Amino acid sequence: MKALCLYFQIHKPLRLRRYRFFDIGNDHYYYDDYTNESIMRQIVDESYLPANKIILELLKKNKGKFKISFSITGIALDQFEQYAPEVIDSFKELAKTGDVEFLAETYSHSLASLINQDEFVQQVTSHSDKIEDLFGRRPTVFRNTEMIYSDEIGAMVAKMGYKAILTEGAKHILGWKSPNYLYCNAINPKLKILMRNYKLSDDISFRFSSKGWKEWPLTTTKLVGWLNEMDDKEDLVNIFMDYDTFGEHQKKESGIFEFLAHLPQDVILKSKYKFSTPSEVAAEFHPIAQAHVPNVISWADEERDLSAWLGNKLQDEAFQKLYALRDDVLAVNDDRINKDWKYLQASDHFYYMCTKFTSDGDAHSSFNPYSSPYDAFINYMNVVSDFQIRLKELKEGVAVDPKELQNQLIQKDEIIAKYEQQLSELNI
Repeated sequence: MKALCLYFQIHKPLRLRRYRFFDIGNDHYYYDDYTNESIMRQIVDESYLPANKIILELLKKNKGKFKISFSITGIALDQFEQYAPEVIDSFKELAKTGDVEFLAETYSHSLASLINQDEFVQQVTSHSDKIEDLFGRRPTVFRNTEMIYSDEIGAMVAKMGYKAILTEGAKHILGWKSPNYLYCNAINPKLKILMRNYKLSDDISFRFSSKGWKEWPLTTTKLVGWLNEMDDKEDLVNIFMDYDTFGEHQKKESGIFEFLAHLPQDVILKSKYKFSTPSEVAAEFHPIAQAHVPNVISWADEERDLSAWLGNKLQDEAFQKLYALRDDVLAVNDDRINKDWKYLQASDHFYYMCTKFTSDGDAHSSFNPYSSPYDAFINYMNVVSDFQIRLKELKEGVAVDPKELQNQLIQKDEIIAKYEQQLSELNI
């Protein structure tokens, strides 16, 4: 029997407060608590809690026949614990059914896999520890930030002991091949690769409520019909989406919750598919081939590459400056520094600096607290400058010399002025 693998991603960053030039060296708290709580409360009430309620009923009603999987970043879990602990309780109820698999992630939705293997391992280990502590089971399948993947990243994940990884079924990687099979890593074939069927996934997550879409309205009967029309030789279909699809990207009025409520029965009774978790897919099916991914891919934007986070000089400058501080963070080993270090790595900070605003502009503007990429860059660099000062003070046991601080600020101003000119030339 074929497998239908449903996976949902949950992540929310800690947004930075307006951190001004004069705060550097004076105020070491970086987060916009009001905005973070407000956004989390909105999504919890409109999306996560109602969706979890429906899914719990479906899991109990279709015991053993309906299965799903989640990955929830450590930052999101930290905010649930602080602002909405009832969400943690609702996921624990889902975990008790035994039909929900929780995957490993980077703790803070970090891009560490692209720059520092030791930091990447630390992020993933920290996240798996948190998942095991909350839900009682250690993950065996990994999903990198934004489904970022390459042969080398897969080899690192295999070395950490994970059995499988999820990534994008990018057309420029697969070519004529179908995402509806299990693949394996080109360097370490022990690592199985589940590739997202982006067509069906995006039909639900992006196009569901679009009345201009020729397939609107999408019903479970129509989706099951599409599944049954697929090549009989294909083993599985991977539908991977943000969990915000339910109630946030697709509002309640669109009928998305009714779609979710009817999906399991229609698949179980009318299709050739059974629901499977990623670890079940990896154990049951054999890879048909190695997936050669020499250049890094992701599930973001039309390009399916890294350009959403590291596509301009602003992003590269901020990214390099942050990770240049890692040795000092380890040397200091201070609890508050360690927490800020994790949170400052969230990929969203670099996403807000993105300067490509084509058809993906709406995605980049969702919950974006900044008026421009330049604004995001200045705020982030101010925060990182203060973080650097704190590291130096803790490491050397003395306050930073005012003249040295002044020199650092002048250097930062020169960098900002240079990129301001470049952005001005781009008319941003």
